[in-house]
Amino acid sequence: MSTQRFTPEFKEEAVKQVTERGYSVAEVSARLGVSSHSLYKWVKAVAPDNSEKQAAELIEAKSEILRLKAQLRRTEEERDILKKAARYFARESE
Repeated sequence: MSTQRFTPEFKEEAVKQVTERGYSVAEVSARLGVSSHSLYKWVKAVAPDNSEKQAAELIEAKSEILRLKAQLRRTEEERDILKKAARYFARESE
């Protein structure tokens, strides 16, 4: 069983037809005589790796959570102080 080898230029053009020109993988694979499985692999190989972007978003989300927790803690402290002051002044007016 011999496997067909395609040049990098051929692969690049096939991928461009899918990614830039908007043709479906099935249409391009039928037109070029390439299996759709191979074409999917080629498209995936040139797709940008999102792991760095996801890691940055995760770090940003964690820092936002920490900021919000600190803000909540401050707000609760302020609330408690105001409750104590309200009780104090309520006793004073009696």
